[in-house]
Amino acid sequence: MEILQFLALGFDTALSINNLFYCLVGVFLGTAIGVLPGLGPVATIAMLLPATFSLPPISSLIMLAGIYYGAQYGGSTTAILVNLPGESSSVVTAIDGYQMARNGQAGKALATAALGSFFAGTVATVLLALFAPPLAELALKFGPAEYFSLMVLGLVASVVLAHGSLLRAIGMIIVGLLLGLVGTDVNSGTPRYTFDMPQLADGINFVVVAMGMFGLGEIIANLEHEETRSLLSMKVGRLMPDKEDFKRMVAPVLRGTALGSMLGILPGGGAMLASFAAYSVEKKVSKNAAQFGKGAIEGVAAPESANNAGAQTSFIPMLTLGIPSNPVMALMIGAMIIQGIQPGPAVMTEQPALFWGLIASMWIGNFMLVVLNLPMIGLWVRMIMVPYHFLFPGILVFCAIGVFSLNNTEFDVFMMAGFGVFGYICSKIGAEPAPMLLGFIIGPMMEEYLRRALLLSRSDPMVFLQRPISATMLILSAVAMAVVLMPALRKKREEAFVE
Repeated sequence: MEILQFLALGFDTALSINNLFYCLVGVFLGTAIGVLPGLGPVATIAMLLPATFSLPPISSLIMLAGIYYGAQYGGSTTAILVNLPGESSSVVTAIDGYQMARNGQAGKALATAALGSFFAGTVATVLLALFAPPLAELALKFGPAEYFSLMVLGLVASVVLAHGSLLRAIGMIIVGLLLGLVGTDVNSGTPRYTFDMPQLADGINFVVVAMGMFGLGEIIANLEHEETRSLLSMKVGRLMPDKEDFKRMVAPVLRGTALGSMLGILPGGGAMLASFAAYSVEKKVSKNAAQFGKGAIEGVAAPESANNAGAQTSFIPMLTLGIPSNPVMALMIGAMIIQGIQPGPAVMTEQPALFWGLIASMWIGNFMLVVLNLPMIGLWVRMIMVPYHFLFPGILVFCAIGVFSLNNTEFDVFMMAGFGVFGYICSKIGAEPAPMLLGFIIGPMMEEYLRRALLLSRSDPMVFLQRPISATMLILSAVAMAVVLMPALRKKREEAFVE
């Protein structure tokens, strides 16, 4: 009964006029940036962080969350109509979705994606409401040693699940950890890695790094590979699937929802990994496996359900443990810190209206997305045709204004430009920026918990192995690294990345 009282509090918070408005803004922006190839939720949330300074904490988090799971809906539109995924998690949807469009079933494919996503999002939000409280209660029993080991496990998992070269993924983690050390040491008051620059005394601003790596870096990369977008047909056709289609959809949607819900919780997992895994599973178990790649409705239903479920269950470790499972969750933690909220299990007990209001807003947002996506397909179709060279100047100006407003100094703008160039170089050499961002966020917290654990144990490093939970997580980290270092797996990773 207690959970019903908390949900009532959450809906009371989420259904206020102010929060409903920001939820609508979030899901609309999310759908729009999902539709437009070249943008993404990470870059958009990074650009909007400065705009959230003046908003109430709950309103800003509701809007940013809406952008994330809204982008999972929008990305399927371009994947189906143009064979050009607007979001990385929609890459798999393009395989069968575009073939359905070529067969005159574009409307059916779009409706399948929307309905599958709605069901998965609803179920994942139920799981979030059920599992977040006990996990947060368990996390309250963690000491500094357990938190340090948990963060080590999170970083190792992000390396294991990253694409491409293992060495580059580890290198990006280390770069992020080093960047997180810049600033004044809290204990001694000594400047570290500031190069006698007073602007770096407080460290590198999280928004500057995020905007540079994911905003400017994406702009430069997209300008180099701007693609010509040509719609297969302006006619979408009949929207609703028939009775036979619904029969074929049910099992893939259920399997995709279950798989996405589990994978979304993993650090480094989230929507993209969930959609790829769901498609692979469905192709093996489906009775219509021969139709995959030729317009199978299961090939749209499974990955679209999985990516939305994965997007929403990725909030579980972020809200309960303060650990980001992907770059978007790292940005959400940044937004909480900006608002003066310390991420972690205490959020649920100290700010229940914020915690449960965010969960309740996801149900509302998923309903809004169905209403937005199906009737407004014509608008999204027109947006696809906007050339990228008309979009990027506005994005660039918005980034510069947002970063300048942080401290009213041009130094931050130049730093953002530097990180933009670095982000572009990383994309050219095949080094994902996501592990770096996770390292940058987790690094300072890891250092703090490491120092606390050693202080309480009188500098005995064995404390991390003497405590059962801490030792278990460190063993899991070591096993995961040992497995991924196996020559056969390393070779397979790098070959998959090249392909």
